[in-house]
Amino acid sequence: MDNISMGRYIGRMLDNRYEILEVIGQGGMAVVYKARCHLLNRNVAIKILRDDIAADEEFRVRFKKEAQAVAMLSHPNIVSIYDVSRSADIDYIVMELIEGITLKQYMKTKGKLSCKESVHFAVQIARALNHAHSKGIVHRDIKPQNIMIALDGSVKVTDFGIAYLETTQAAETGAAVGSVHYMSPEQAKGHAVDARSDIYSLGVVMYEMLTGRLPYTGETAEEVALQHVSSTPSKPQTLNPEINEELEEITLKAMNWDLRQRYQTADRLLRDLDKYRLAGTESGGGQNTSPSDGLPEDVEPIGRSGEMTREGYLRRRRRANKISLLSGLFIVTVFIVAVFVFLWNYWLKDVFSDAVRINVPNFVGSNWEDVVNNAEFRSLYSFETSFAIDPDTEKGDIIDQDPAAGESRMQDSDGKVKIALTVSSGMQMIKMPNVVNTDYQDAMMALQKEGFVVQPEFENSDVTENYVIFTNPEAGDSLPAGSTVYITVSAGPTTNQTSMPNLIGLSESKAIERLESSKLVYGGSNTVDNDMPAGTVVWQSVTAYDQVDEHTKVYVQISSGPNTSGEGG
Repeated sequence: MDNISMGRYIGRMLDNRYEILEVIGQGGMAVVYKARCHLLNRNVAIKILRDDIAADEEFRVRFKKEAQAVAMLSHPNIVSIYDVSRSADIDYIVMELIEGITLKQYMKTKGKLSCKESVHFAVQIARALNHAHSKGIVHRDIKPQNIMIALDGSVKVTDFGIAYLETTQAAETGAAVGSVHYMSPEQAKGHAVDARSDIYSLGVVMYEMLTGRLPYTGETAEEVALQHVSSTPSKPQTLNPEINEELEEITLKAMNWDLRQRYQTADRLLRDLDKYRLAGTESGGGQNTSPSDGLPEDVEPIGRSGEMTREGYLRRRRRANKISLLSGLFIVTVFIVAVFVFLWNYWLKDVFSDAVRINVPNFVGSNWEDVVNNAEFRSLYSFETSFAIDPDTEKGDIIDQDPAAGESRMQDSDGKVKIALTVSSGMQMIKMPNVVNTDYQDAMMALQKEGFVVQPEFENSDVTENYVIFTNPEAGDSLPAGSTVYITVSAGPTTNQTSMPNLIGLSESKAIERLESSKLVYGGSNTVDNDMPAGTVVWQSVTAYDQVDEHTKVYVQISSGPNTSGEGG
């Protein structure tokens, strides 16, 4: 979208409420504007879909559903989404406006950050991820450009869920998916991602904050992606000797290429970061204090004989009595205030307020969208929604509410009563079957039959070749249908060599068959503009006819056909 196209919305009023003021940013999917909400008299940020994307009806539907899901997130470190709407021909979302700069801009100004400042930012980002992951939402594109630093130093993560739509759109159009410098190895391979992918990206952000440089660089996106998959970064301490060894270990564990060795949850990462902070190691150790630190300046001097003078004793006694009196008055005051607050909340507020009590109806069992979109309900109640797994309840149905049905509550300042709704996510939980010590192909079929995505890894072992050694997660663990399961398969006690086949010109399915017949593993693909026929392999990560270890992962690029749009590639 060019400057003229972006500027045509300035001064326009959306839904007779939002006045577009100026452009403040843009991405691959939308342009962000500063706007004024005349209903609530506040400034907001509005993200408007690009015209060419908004023309895709299917994508517009996905955009709205994803934005509505993310709007349910409520956390101080996540940019809030206020509204999702369509005005005439414009699809847009209304978000919290953050006055500040991105973490990327901040790092460009300061270079590498101190350990204390890096941990300060990392903790807030991890808290945001932990909250989103608990709601089943994975960001997929954590990078400094998507992290805002407010004027008070607090951090706000942006584009939750929207990043998923951007990567989906990019994949469908053959563009690069995600931000390659912060991309997890599983993303680089084109595999399904989960919360651990966000943790990896946060690890890369931590590495960049601490060292002032990215762990992997290259001339092309493919070079960088391959480094994420197969390389080990330089230790942060070699680039910045001031980094504490414990913090270095936390950073490298977060960005470990092996999913099993990485932090499994953002909560675990947070625990280690908090433990590090409490140990006082952010500045290289605990604080140095002199023996006199913290002592009152007016301590009564002791006489030469070691005894206090009578005048000093009386002065100290008067001071002690005064302190006791003040302490007593303070305690009484606190008690009176506490009693008043209690009476105000439960009785006096009703007497002196013009607000009225509103009875709470029963929403349990109703469809969530029907409730929150009901004009009468919206005039009386403000809804806060969270989602929970409930296999016995249809997705989208309300399974709990607070306050309960039949109770009454006073109106808030906006004339409404707040109601917290818990909605069924409808997600089916499946127990991980035991496939250890079974044939690899049989294990794959058993897991796929349960609805899992299977990612095999091979390693040398005395276990029978092609038999499963162990799985992650383990047998008996419950996880959502469609989750990725990792199985480690025996490659036998020794590594054998095989010849790399020539895949150029083959269809993707034929290339996979050729790899499997040569005992090689298909690592994934990405799509590129190329003059070769669409759907054919144009590049392979291992040179044809080279001798390589069996079970080596091979990555390919697939042609989407020549670029006929007339735009540069």
